[in-house]
Amino acid sequence: MPKIFFDAMASPYWWAPPLRNGRRPLGDVPFRGAGRAPLRRSRDVAQPVRRVNPGDYRGIVRVDLLTREYPPEVYGGAGVHVAELVRAMRGDIEVVVRAFGKPRDEPGTFAYGVPQELSSANPTLGTLGVDLQMAADAAGADLVHSHTWYANAAGRIASLLHGIPHVLTAHSLEPLRPWKAEQLGGGYRVSSWIEREAFETADAVIAVSEGMRRDILRSYPALDESRVSVIYNGIDLDEWRPSHDDQLLRELGVDPDRPSVVFVGRITRQKGLPYLLRAARQLPPEVQLVLCAGAPDTPEIMAEVSGAVKALQQERTGVVWLDRLLSRTELTTILTAATTFVCPSVYEPLGIVNLEAMACGAAVVGTATGGIPEVVDDGVTGRLVPIEQLQDGTGTPVDPDRFVADLAATLTEVVSDPEAARRYGEAGRRRAEEHFGWGRIAEETRALYATVLAGR
Repeated sequence: MPKIFFDAMASPYWWAPPLRNGRRPLGDVPFRGAGRAPLRRSRDVAQPVRRVNPGDYRGIVRVDLLTREYPPEVYGGAGVHVAELVRAMRGDIEVVVRAFGKPRDEPGTFAYGVPQELSSANPTLGTLGVDLQMAADAAGADLVHSHTWYANAAGRIASLLHGIPHVLTAHSLEPLRPWKAEQLGGGYRVSSWIEREAFETADAVIAVSEGMRRDILRSYPALDESRVSVIYNGIDLDEWRPSHDDQLLRELGVDPDRPSVVFVGRITRQKGLPYLLRAARQLPPEVQLVLCAGAPDTPEIMAEVSGAVKALQQERTGVVWLDRLLSRTELTTILTAATTFVCPSVYEPLGIVNLEAMACGAAVVGTATGGIPEVVDDGVTGRLVPIEQLQDGTGTPVDPDRFVADLAATLTEVVSDPEAARRYGEAGRRRAEEHFGWGRIAEETRALYATVLAGR
């Protein structure tokens, strides 16, 4: 089963110099909402978190960050987020990373494997085996911060065991991914239980978009809305920038002289790739479709996508599927050359991949769902494709044929006007620079830590 692991996410991550007395103060940092007019109290509007002043919290923290993904084992947006957040925060506070997988050689980073006794059990039980080890080793931390359901049990148990606050970041929600039952079987009920317990008991929950915050409060109505704050995902603007290399494109099988629609993502139900493959049949014949796609959730969806790609390749030229490991240089070159990038997701809390495309100067066509409209400014940095979705948690379009037709029409509109696409791309780069830098996101995260610790 082919998988794609972007070594773009695996650049060296450094460890801060030794801290005085082993620690460093947080200081006074602003949090989203500070200095703004009070927001009306609504389940659909993020509530401002009280700003922490220097006199409010004088402690010095060690944060243990708990995650399934961490370089070099990164396959999705959550792993990218964790890696960049750690890099942005180290040097100001002490951050210890506890991750699943093989040993890492990065100082301050510890890896944990599935216990041998659980190696052949349902994957969710193996996950719990890893989480128990991470929770035990979090002794001495002042706060734990978990990412995704895979590490949420570790955060919850560490909080109980050591009497420390638990902060979690929501990158996706199990109730809105029912297709995971195909992947996990009965384990999906276990992962859903873990997530619900973690969300309802966490000291603070971070949503990566306003859309995600609304989804959280709908999915977990018992959760106190005042504990849910919005801190966006970000993008490393130095690493993700325009890169022009026609020779490299040709080596990858991409014709630099033809317009192109580019997709980058995992092969999962939520990413909407089958809808894109149907829409591609309606694109002008000169347009290439470049698919940087791998890491399928199940053999079934892999077979479905493989069959659709083969059928499309028989109908038209310029269908390029790259399912191998791609370097950051390769990815930025492909994105820079794109006439438009496409994100056909039916579920997307924010979509770091859209920020990566924007940072490389690509126009973005995305589904108007989840957090995508908070990233893509319709008519300015790209176009949004309308979608009416079933309310059964699957995100399935009410009218799939209409969604496919709208997607095809919007893509055709953008690729047929290269000058407009260029303007979208330039505006997208500016938007990424102004709103999604990791320095700002790290400041907001540190301020939330300080607020949580001050409340204990």
